[in-house]
Amino acid sequence: MAIAAFRPGPPVLVGCSHGTDSPAGRNAIRAILAGVRQARPDLDVREAFVDVQQPKVADAVAAAVAGGGVAVVVPLMLSGGYHVHVDIESAVAGRSAVKSATLGPDARLVQLLLDRLRDAGAGPGDAIVLAGAGSTDARATAAVEEITAGLRAVWAGGPITIGAGAGAFPRVPDAVAAARATGLRRVVIASYVLAEGFFHDRLLTAGADLVTAPLAPDRRLVEITLDRYATGARQLPS
Repeated sequence: MAIAAFRPGPPVLVGCSHGTDSPAGRNAIRAILAGVRQARPDLDVREAFVDVQQPKVADAVAAAVAGGGVAVVVPLMLSGGYHVHVDIESAVAGRSAVKSATLGPDARLVQLLLDRLRDAGAGPGDAIVLAGAGSTDARATAAVEEITAGLRAVWAGGPITIGAGAGAFPRVPDAVAAARATGLRRVVIASYVLAEGFFHDRLLTAGADLVTAPLAPDRRLVEITLDRYATGARQLPS
């Protein structure tokens, strides 16, 4: 009797986020992965982190590929930087694993930001500061600029500038002060962060009239995560 060939299941999806002490932030990230599991019950979906929480991404990848498995690490981050290009890259190097692209830039994130602005009550005559964590990595800077350009194309209100916690852009309080100096009615921070935590807390004290909610949870983040996973899986050796 012929013996059927072993057919491994799909690659493990390792969703890697920064990590946070905020319970609400942790729940928001878990909601993305819960949505992935619901949409794809055939997938083995695991959490990993580059800081604060456990397991560290290198440990999660090692466990995922143990015994001959393969894995795709999806950075649950909005743009690349040290954590993506060093921490996650090191975690997959030399293993049967790849890292996918980050969640951003993506046109669906632009629509999500637009929804968050509307939910917060922003409107015509408001100055918008798109606020992200920031990075000194030029690739991360370009990604944020692409999202900002997309938001400008669909936002019918006032001007949109960029602020950051670090990196190439002005710091968020400085960007808010500059926006206020234009004399527009209000300054609104569009939070370009996934979840509540240290950075979003700082946005709340940056001097704006309104601060939008973080992006997660939202079904579009689930869709983007699955798209990044699918692209990454195609990069694995057959």
